[in-house]
Amino acid sequence: MASIWLVSLIFVGISLLFNYQLKSKFARYGNMVLSSGLTGKQVAEKMLRENGISNVEVRISDGFLSDHYNPMDRTVNLSSEVYNGNSIASAAVAAHECGHAVQHANAYPWLMLRSRLVPIVQFSSTLVQWVLIAGILLIKVFPTLLLAGIVLFALTTIFSVITLPVELDASRRALIWLQGGNVANSQEYPMAKDALKWAALTYVVAALASIATLVQYIFIYMGGRSRN
Repeated sequence: MASIWLVSLIFVGISLLFNYQLKSKFARYGNMVLSSGLTGKQVAEKMLRENGISNVEVRISDGFLSDHYNPMDRTVNLSSEVYNGNSIASAAVAAHECGHAVQHANAYPWLMLRSRLVPIVQFSSTLVQWVLIAGILLIKVFPTLLLAGIVLFALTTIFSVITLPVELDASRRALIWLQGGNVANSQEYPMAKDALKWAALTYVVAALASIATLVQYIFIYMGGRSRN
């Protein structure tokens, strides 16, 4: 059990470091006005239009870095800073979220799989911690309970891993479009790329943390079984 806490603390520290770096990057690039003068809303609408997508609405959402694409109602939701901002960071984020809309329009396999897993993961995430704790406490008398918790946690881990290609591909699509869509010039493009790189790294850390924790739980289960 102590090893799980140690692994968790290590990845929490790494995650905090990466999130700090991400926020500092977005704060820096958020103060650099895009030469084209386009706001995040305009960048999003332009990218959707130039990719032949007319059934996706661009909306404003609450919260810092709350930007996301919702495939259920086909909306690109941008935080107020991105929606109204005309910075390099705003353009990068808006284009990234539209990258998901382009994925959806083209039935990108990893996005389709991720969307199908959402309701399953939402259900498992409400139970997994309680089942795992109870499973560890009762491992000597009811090891199957911990196994059930491991299966539930494995679902969230699979979801984290599947999220990686979805996010990386959305950034790839965004950067290709930003470079060729007369939105970011040759000086601004590397900055947009840097911002999206740090955003992607937070997903990498989350996936690695989930995998490492899953392995720890499996070792605990195997150790408990061997003592029975």
